[in-house]
Amino acid sequence: MSTAVLSFIRGIDFSRNDFSGDRFPHAVEQMTQMTWLKLNRAKLERVPDELSRCTNLEHLQMSRNSLSSVHGELSDLPRLRSVIVRHNQVKTAGIPTDIFRMKDLTIIDFSHNQLREVPPNLEYAKGAIVLNLSHNNIENIPNQVFSNLIDLLFLDLSNNKLDMLPPQIRRLTMLQELKLSNNPLHHFQLKQLPSMTSLRVLHMRNTNRTLENIPPSLDDLENLRDVDLSENNLAAVPEALFKLKNLRKLDISGNKIEKITIPEGAWDTLETLNISGNGMTTLPDGIVRLTKLQRLYASDNRLTFEGIPSGIGKLVQLIVLHLTRNNLELVPEGITRCVRLQRLRLNHNRLITLPDGIHLLPDLKELDLTDNDDLVMPPKPNEARKKLAFYNIDFSLEHQRTLAGQSPSSSISSLQSTTKEKDPVARRKDFIRRRKQQTDQEDASKVIQGMSKIAGASAALKAEREEEEQKLAARSAVNWKANLDKQRRQLDYSDIFDEDVGHDEGLWVWEIENFYPVLIDDAFYGQFYDADAYLVLKTTKELSGSIRHEIYYWLGEKATLDKGMCAAVHAVGLRNHLNATCRFVLF
Repeated sequence: MSTAVLSFIRGIDFSRNDFSGDRFPHAVEQMTQMTWLKLNRAKLERVPDELSRCTNLEHLQMSRNSLSSVHGELSDLPRLRSVIVRHNQVKTAGIPTDIFRMKDLTIIDFSHNQLREVPPNLEYAKGAIVLNLSHNNIENIPNQVFSNLIDLLFLDLSNNKLDMLPPQIRRLTMLQELKLSNNPLHHFQLKQLPSMTSLRVLHMRNTNRTLENIPPSLDDLENLRDVDLSENNLAAVPEALFKLKNLRKLDISGNKIEKITIPEGAWDTLETLNISGNGMTTLPDGIVRLTKLQRLYASDNRLTFEGIPSGIGKLVQLIVLHLTRNNLELVPEGITRCVRLQRLRLNHNRLITLPDGIHLLPDLKELDLTDNDDLVMPPKPNEARKKLAFYNIDFSLEHQRTLAGQSPSSSISSLQSTTKEKDPVARRKDFIRRRKQQTDQEDASKVIQGMSKIAGASAALKAEREEEEQKLAARSAVNWKANLDKQRRQLDYSDIFDEDVGHDEGLWVWEIENFYPVLIDDAFYGQFYDADAYLVLKTTKELSGSIRHEIYYWLGEKATLDKGMCAAVHAVGLRNHLNATCRFVLF
């Protein structure tokens, strides 16, 4: 590249290069107009001296390197807005104190490092809106830190060694996300939380929460949508949680809750509920009123068939249902009426059969039944019966006679049969009888098949000869196709997409350039051009820990046909590269 153009560069991504030792390119000091720079996974051992000339730099990322200090050049960047140095070995003494006096500094991320204390002078970063100090060894937060950071929107102090928080945290009235998980917090009573009226996300996983140290005034946080109180010592659901009118996501797994009674009108907006890892033998009856519920996790309990409400079929929005490691022998028919169900996990139970309607769920993509040794699946219905069952239509002679009133006894027997299906004991007996009949039929079939093989041996031999002749005749016709497939170039998408793409929560955008997707910086997200085509990947992490993928491709009105075709092809390649099961969306 000619040095004449270096001064016009606005941003560059040097991630995944080897800049160990003195390998950092000296030409960077000529990029004086550069506003953003990415040096992630670049094997950096120190901050390059060349950065001191990049005085217009606003956004700097140096994640996943071997930095123990960021002293020096950062202090010479007066326009710095964001500093992201996560996943290094930075210690408290390795952070220059004067960078927090920069008036434009808004994003500070020193997570996943070796900090034992809060960096000195942090309280002077008055313009900060994001502060992430998670996954360090911080034991104490000085009182003055939160005195001036009143514009904070995001605060993550999780995975440290904090035993308490300063009372000045109540000054963070603009805060929207507070993450404190995996801290002892023995002396933190949450009394300051009600003043954070803008709070939307509260994560306090494994923080020694009990019913005594959760204040009743928590229900004053009307904007609270996401609450994580998992892995604590809760013996019941705190009453304040039932009064949160906008709650969308609640995780109370890993506690000591044996019973939940949902009041009338509570949790009307709830979409995700995780009650796994408690001692529950029954799901709450009121759960059938949560008509907006999309994800229910109830694994690692002691649930039985009788403990699942018969009206669970009313949860028509349910997409994910996890009932792993319980005591289920049967599941109610109502589950088959959750017509939007996509993932159903029933592994590690004692199932002996499933409802016949399990084959009728139209969107089911994942059905995990492993470690159910006595399970026998119900037979799959043929297409005609499947359609009739979906519309709840019965054209059997017995049913039609009952409707016509010709055979009262038939009507009574039909009623008894219906009652029998709902009786779990009767269903078990019926299942054993059907399994015995199925075994007898299989034995008879084996005898008939053996006789048929002997009788038709000569016919099979003749058919085999004819098939060989047909193969020889067709082989020459398809040779040209096979040769073409061998010559076709197969793309290795591991060379196109970074290894961390799609494995964590985030958003990635690629622009189609020279027939290939080129990753663009997040600073340019939302600025799409009519003559270009783009590929977009959005990932979210579910409560179960699995990653949900959404793949989009966007075609500008003036984009050429080849760009549009490349966007569609690479969307398929990205999905296959991630082993995802999602569909594509053109927007």
